[in-house]
Amino acid sequence: MIDLAGLGLAANLAVFAAAAAMVWMAGVRITRYANVISVRTGMGQALVGMLLLGGVTSLPEVAVAVSAAAHGDGALAVNSVLGGIAMQVAILAVADIVIGKKALTAVVPNPIVFLQGAFKVFLLSVVASAIVVGDVAFLGVGLWMWLLFFLCVFAMWVLASAKGRRPWRVVDDEDLEGDERRHSEREAERDASHSLRSTMAKATMAAAVIVAAGYALSRTGDAIAEQTGLGESFVGAVLVAIATSLPEVSTVLTAARAGLYTMAVSDIFGTNLFDITLLFVVDAVAGGEPVLNSAGRFSTFAAIIGITVTMMFVAGVAERRDRTILRMGIDSAGVLVTYLGGLVILYFLR
Repeated sequence: MIDLAGLGLAANLAVFAAAAAMVWMAGVRITRYANVISVRTGMGQALVGMLLLGGVTSLPEVAVAVSAAAHGDGALAVNSVLGGIAMQVAILAVADIVIGKKALTAVVPNPIVFLQGAFKVFLLSVVASAIVVGDVAFLGVGLWMWLLFFLCVFAMWVLASAKGRRPWRVVDDEDLEGDERRHSEREAERDASHSLRSTMAKATMAAAVIVAAGYALSRTGDAIAEQTGLGESFVGAVLVAIATSLPEVSTVLTAARAGLYTMAVSDIFGTNLFDITLLFVVDAVAGGEPVLNSAGRFSTFAAIIGITVTMMFVAGVAERRDRTILRMGIDSAGVLVTYLGGLVILYFLR
């Protein structure tokens, strides 16, 4: 493995910039391919956004967290996973600014996002409870992590089978769904000459680029933090978190600009669900004492921030109140304020 710390600051900055450009371009393309797949297979934006975009964009976090756990730093892996969840929700607020005209939560037509958000909050509550209560090893992994794993599998199964179910409808839901469907079909027409198999192959290639370049981003970000003197400081950790979140930024902004709002939200919530499941893998790779026993107030509060910003966004979708401030919905503004305020508190808990 290349020693990036030995390359020098200028070289690492160049690698970081090149990797960021590759992630951005691949993210734009995989969002287009995901939309084509959702239209041609009939799977829908929510499922494809959660499984394909959410799964792919979470892979750089997987690589970083598993690498940290394998090197005996399970606490760092847990902190990076939980610390990144709220940041990813804040990306939706940025997408709201990009839309500009209407609040993002006022134009998301698919109520499946409620179910995604509910499962995410439930799973984060399990993680916070495990940290507070303590964990006991069973077959090499903590008992709480076994519970978390099975709950995550159950959540994925329920969400995958939820397409088409509408337990309730708002008055303008059909209009919103029709608009989003027309946006989706219009975007899919760009690639009408390509077969589904070809589109899936291209999506796989774009995913491979995101994984490789995303991992390079995280490693060079870490090296840059060390070489600039930030080291393992709070600012350095935020830099690495931003680096690993660039795939989500690219895919979410692309989906939002194209009017694929359900896909954008499902991308983030799907990434969050995969990241929470990742804690089981981190525990298994770390070995020895359950990793959540080494987590403390920082991890617990990070989970609480993730719960808070998620519920703020879900509440905004439920209310559908199209009021904006500084080009974003009131709920998105609340998410950004909560996230930034949470960062200040996390700084003192580090």
